[in-house]
Amino acid sequence: MSSARKFMTLERFINEQERMFPNATGTFSGLLHDVSLAAKLVWREVSKAGLVNILGTTDRMNVSGDVVKKLDEFADETIYKAMDHGGHLCVMVSEENEDILHIPDKYPEGKYVLLYDPLDGSSNIDANITIGSIFSVYRRVSPGGKGTLEDCLQPGCKQVAAGYIIYGSSTVFVYSTGRGVHGFTLDPTVGEFLLSHESIMIPKKGRIYSMNEGNVFNWDDGMKRYLEYLKEQDKTTGRPYSLRYIGTMVGDAHRTLLYGGIFAYPGDKRNPEGKLRLAYECNPVAFIIEQAGGRASNGKQRILDVKPTSLHQRTPVFLGSEEDVKLCEEFLQGKR
Repeated sequence: MSSARKFMTLERFINEQERMFPNATGTFSGLLHDVSLAAKLVWREVSKAGLVNILGTTDRMNVSGDVVKKLDEFADETIYKAMDHGGHLCVMVSEENEDILHIPDKYPEGKYVLLYDPLDGSSNIDANITIGSIFSVYRRVSPGGKGTLEDCLQPGCKQVAAGYIIYGSSTVFVYSTGRGVHGFTLDPTVGEFLLSHESIMIPKKGRIYSMNEGNVFNWDDGMKRYLEYLKEQDKTTGRPYSLRYIGTMVGDAHRTLLYGGIFAYPGDKRNPEGKLRLAYECNPVAFIIEQAGGRASNGKQRILDVKPTSLHQRTPVFLGSEEDVKLCEEFLQGKR
């Protein structure tokens, strides 16, 4: 690692990217700086969660029917308060809240929209397994003033930035503004995210599949055939694949981004639309995967082309290495 790369902080990287656009006002950079601050604040609590009275559940459920964990609630409030005052945003939406979140009247509205999942992988919190935060940024489409529902219901292809923060053995901030994917690892001794994964590219084909195989009996025949194909022994094609599944979407997607293969959460007989949310989970991660040279689909079409009709819309998702996802689509569409 060169000394220049070793001391490339996230803040410096964002600022250097801004200089590539002479007409930039700094608003977008300021927004990203606020997101990184929110990430540090959430990390601080996550890292000591076992030592304070923050683990466990609250007495309420979110709009998706999940019991809200205390740490979820903290992360949700922290991200909102870190982002509400900078004048960069006109509206926010959180996976934990039923409706859009307006900017408080005492603060100015900006030209961007933020959608976020404050703490992905809530069911893993008490077991100290990888969790993360996911965010997605759009330009507003309304003319001004308070942000609207229309600002929030844009297809993923309209994202101007997306990313996630992994809280694991180390804390890693991965993001893209449409100019490649870069990862920064938090050095807690200095409180800075340092460039650790520059210009990430996902392998064209992998040897890992990541999915909740416990649901297999409720999957359709195409998905079952694809799973059996992955498990067949074939040394010429690198099969069988290895199963790796954390149960935190952002953690499984991060591993897929680095190692290749496929992450899938299909619909099934009980839940045809799947479990994962289009706006807060699938769109931002799909944006990252595509920027790294991968592919993201709902089995029928590109995830980023889906026009959302509601804030908490769910979707099947298949993302990862281009060749693996294409092959999966062939099975799902009855071509194999």
